[in-house]
Amino acid sequence: MEPIRAAIVGTGNVARLHAESLRELGEDVRLVGAVDVDGDRLTTFCDRHDVPARHRDLASLLEKDRPDLVHICTPPGTHYDLALACLEAGSNVLVEKPPTLSLAELDNLIEAERRHGAALATVFQHRFGTGALRLRAMLDSGVLGRPLVAICHTTWFRNQAYFDVEWRGRWDTEGGGPTMGHGIHQMDLLCAILGDWTEVSALARQQARRMETEDLSMAHVSFANGAVASVVNSLLSIREESYLRFDFERATVELTHLYGYGDDDWRITPAPEYADEVMAAWQAGSSGVPSAHRAQFAEVLRSLRMGTPAPVTSAESRRTMALVAGVYASAFTRAPVRPAELSTDSPFYRKMEGNGPRW
Repeated sequence: MEPIRAAIVGTGNVARLHAESLRELGEDVRLVGAVDVDGDRLTTFCDRHDVPARHRDLASLLEKDRPDLVHICTPPGTHYDLALACLEAGSNVLVEKPPTLSLAELDNLIEAERRHGAALATVFQHRFGTGALRLRAMLDSGVLGRPLVAICHTTWFRNQAYFDVEWRGRWDTEGGGPTMGHGIHQMDLLCAILGDWTEVSALARQQARRMETEDLSMAHVSFANGAVASVVNSLLSIREESYLRFDFERATVELTHLYGYGDDDWRITPAPEYADEVMAAWQAGSSGVPSAHRAQFAEVLRSLRMGTPAPVTSAESRRTMALVAGVYASAFTRAPVRPAELSTDSPFYRKMEGNGPRW
């Protein structure tokens, strides 16, 4: 079969990860073009990664190269317009997180998928490491019992200079602070394991940094399966860590890493009476694949070949985005929020900050 024709929009640092991952996937995919408004950056990127077609605007790429899949690696505030143009041209889209700045924008893209027969997927690569796949399979099999309690903490550090960059720490360009732009990866993995959430109670603060958005949020989240989770998103934590913990009836499963994990970053502690069964299932599970971009890209390419929805689908992304919106809505209204309350009538449907935060 002919290789899938891929292109990259935005040639900054994250685009390098995309290009390298695509190259590692071999003959299944061919990087045919790239787009950037900065000509020097575009030239450097294309020379380094052997990209034949170079464009200063997306319309030129879509018209001349007609890619099957477009990777969007630009700042968050540009994602919606670029993704919409790709879908309207019939090209599938793989967009870096967050896919859009609001639920309204994401729903518009979901409608565009339906109209134009192309698909949108979001880069949430933590779902695709074998540790997460193993945990999900064990939960589905029943060997772990019911999920009871979870912890989802993204405690990272960014100094003031980081937010002094013009487009950072702003609602109109990033859609939020660490809840939207940093902890969303861990929150997505939390939802991938525990499923639909039913209520969130949260707070958000400008604790130490000077910017429009929050630099800290904390939330209590309830899930449809009865589990409850504590969620913390911080950019004030000098000892940085990403930590997820799932307490099931028969075992505790923990993941400690920073920006990506391998098998060695997981730990399981079974209840004594279930130790043999739980450990046998853990040791027999998938292994050997870290939570890097390549793992997700391989699944996206496989799905495109088979004509099935490419992960992470727009519907799955929406559940995570709704949780982000719920955190902000609860924090700024100072009341618990359920998913149904984030309807088109809610100010938090069109903007993550709603009618404006109460600092």
